[in-house]
Amino acid sequence: MKNNGSVSPLRSRRAKLLAGVVALGAAGLLTAQTIVPSQLALADAVHVDAATPTDFSEVVRTVSPAVVSVQVKQAVEPRMMNFGGGNDGNDGFEDFFKGLPDGHPLQRFFRDFGGRGGDDGQDKRRSPRQYGMSQGSGFFISEDGYVVTNHHVIDHGTEFTVIGQDGEEYDAKLIGADKRTDLALLKVDADEKFTYVEFAQDAPQVGEWTVAIGNPFGLGGSVTAGIVSARGRDIGAGPYDDFIQIDAPVNRGNSGGPAFNMHGEVIGVNAAIFSPSGGNVGIAFAIPASTAQDVIMELKDDGTVVRGWLGVQIQNVTDDIAESLGLDEARGAIVAEAQENSPAEKAGLRSGDTILAVDGTKVKGPRELSKIIAAYEPDTKVDVTVWRDGAEKDVTVTLGRLQESEKVASAETQTEDTGTSLDKLGLIVTSKAEAGMDGEGVVIAEIDPDSPAAEKSLNTGDVILEVAGMKVNSPADIQKALEKAEKDGRKAVLFRVQSADTTRFVALPMNLA
Repeated sequence: MKNNGSVSPLRSRRAKLLAGVVALGAAGLLTAQTIVPSQLALADAVHVDAATPTDFSEVVRTVSPAVVSVQVKQAVEPRMMNFGGGNDGNDGFEDFFKGLPDGHPLQRFFRDFGGRGGDDGQDKRRSPRQYGMSQGSGFFISEDGYVVTNHHVIDHGTEFTVIGQDGEEYDAKLIGADKRTDLALLKVDADEKFTYVEFAQDAPQVGEWTVAIGNPFGLGGSVTAGIVSARGRDIGAGPYDDFIQIDAPVNRGNSGGPAFNMHGEVIGVNAAIFSPSGGNVGIAFAIPASTAQDVIMELKDDGTVVRGWLGVQIQNVTDDIAESLGLDEARGAIVAEAQENSPAEKAGLRSGDTILAVDGTKVKGPRELSKIIAAYEPDTKVDVTVWRDGAEKDVTVTLGRLQESEKVASAETQTEDTGTSLDKLGLIVTSKAEAGMDGEGVVIAEIDPDSPAAEKSLNTGDVILEVAGMKVNSPADIQKALEKAEKDGRKAVLFRVQSADTTRFVALPMNLA
């Protein structure tokens, strides 16, 4: 190109840019890394080199022989058949049969099902005993036949059958069960060694792969996979909730089955699902291996789990409560009431104390306090740090023994009849403190669908405030009120029940023998 002495616009811009760079350098303002609008300097993105499994077949092939189906035979209470005259709507029924001619077919029916019985002169016969069947999952933890499953799988069972992956059936006996953590231990006595699995010693990490194996819908050994979604979940199942949440599909029948990590170790015992429809929606909950291992070892040794008992009604410390108490932050558990004759009352704990620590272990809230106390043996002395009158104070408490609301024993052990009980009413209840709730009353934790309580439309979660005119704050209070009502000869007892925001009275029958 011929140079005619003029400078092109492009060369002019380059020259100006170069001059600017030189000027910045001379002024010491140009750093080693020049930032221009078209190329911003960014930090390196995070990168993960973790290996991912191509499949789960090796884990499944290794651990599957240890996973079993659990079948439970349950006795169904027989119904009383009444053919007498009385105020039961059958007036004249007996006279009708007596008036039938000899040899009439209905006379045989009456002899078979309406014979005399009972102290009141009415004609009563029990219908033949009936049995139901439930099933779940489980897994061997020893070569000599110990099987872990859920408490709710074996609950009310009279006979237990363990079915291996090869279809072989074994009779099993109940060693022990713990309702509060929903765990149970069975034992198969057979002249063979079983393939078994071990509990993981390390807690799983959120995002870690997991494989669930069990007996969904009674189909037999089924495998699903997913990840650990969360840890430390409180789903309101009990005072010691600390569930692992997984998204491996888990359905009815998977209960009691194991969730494995990629090393073939049990990270949890599948126990519950969240499901508006009754089927899997990708939210399942497993009892952590750390909890299961401790409980199962106690059941193996003693057939039951022994826990320490403090004897206080507690509630969460809110920001407003913390401010009013002069606490620097909302922490601990405030004592609403120390139960009468409890270890707490004897040691001098009182309403308004805020429990901050036990033997130096900090208490975040009511749930943590329940777990800390339960880990101690009865008769253990502990130092309870409380916030009282604007200052910390240590109180030494000798713990008692936490009494289970329902005794669980081996299938061949007979329990003692204690008269009219919550079981006969079809109710399983717990105190509000144990349910992690505030206020007075006793919470209905479970209802037998065929019980008088269910017929009166009582529901799980309803709160019993009074029984026979007596305020109740524990299952023992209800028992005392029922015993008094029975002693007074009442045929029914009046419950005052709170459902949501409404309160009502419900009369439940006493003659449930």
